Amino acid sequence: MDVRELVGQARQGRPRAVARLISLVENAVENAENAAQAGVSAGGDRAASAASSRALREAMAELATGGARPRPARVIGLTGSPGVGKSTSTGMLIRAFRRRGSTVGVLAVDPSSPFTGGALLGDRVRMQDHATDPGVFIRSMSSRGHLGGLAWATPQALRVLEAAGCDVILVETVGVGQAEVEIARLADTTVVILAPGMGDGVQAAKAGILEVADVLVVNKADRDGVQTTVRELRNMTGLVETPWRPPIVTTVASKGEGADDLLAALDKHQAYLEESGEARRRRLARARDEIEAIALAQLRSRFAVLHGDRLDALAERLLGAETDPYAAADDLIAALR
Repeated sequence: MDVRELVGQARQGRPRAVARLISLVENAVENAENAAQAGVSAGGDRAASAASSRALREAMAELATGGARPRPARVIGLTGSPGVGKSTSTGMLIRAFRRRGSTVGVLAVDPSSPFTGGALLGDRVRMQDHATDPGVFIRSMSSRGHLGGLAWATPQALRVLEAAGCDVILVETVGVGQAEVEIARLADTTVVILAPGMGDGVQAAKAGILEVADVLVVNKADRDGVQTTVRELRNMTGLVETPWRPPIVTTVASKGEGADDLLAALDKHQAYLEESGEARRRRLARARDEIEAIALAQLRSRFAVLHGDRLDALAERLLGAETDPYAAADDLIAALR
């Protein structure tokens, strides 16, 4: 099946075509990384990278020719430490949005397997209730060592799901803890999930996630200590002067409790985004970040092929105390002009 036909079927919402397009995105990114790391010696890696890059470019061009949707898909990010119930909360939100009649796409970014490099698929295991629903598309993506809780290919995968007609796209991050703020640059609304009794009130302040959270969720609210956690979060959010103060919602996602409250908080934030103009600003920033990331990846790949030997020589000089790192970097940049 050629790329044009594949995109056409994805626009019709056919799950197999959507899955193949996302695989195309992931493979193109991986091949480009392998070629960049291998440098000038790996002709096979460069050939595979070039072929997958051409296919990806064609797919993205085909997706773009459909024009902007009248109403872009809502992108909701869910993040938090491992074990707080992100996957269960995602499943609860899927049910809530499906009751409204919305089509839902899910990108569940899992840690990479140390053996195969693929996703461990733990999130998909917890969402089996929605596996046969034609209005739900769930895809696990491997982080492949990328820090920040997302995969390199996540922004392009979002474009595929939006073109496939998803009204809402839920992005569940790996759960890497204090480094996980990248989702705030990708999502319209960032939901930070915590649980009582895990020291999360203090950890949230340390990690800086209070500054990226648009909605705070205290899950597993049937446990002891939930009111203490809520009180700590309320005190901390009260110290921050912003136009939008994150609401705090308590849930028991495993039982579906608090789903309506969470949905109301998400709708309230969406209304704020649209009324304040923040929605357009965030989407422009997201587009800018996507373009910049692609450009830098292409420069890195070309750089490795054209100037890999020069970089090795400069590294030898640095180890031999013949230069300093800043002078070496200046030398390398001069070669690009």
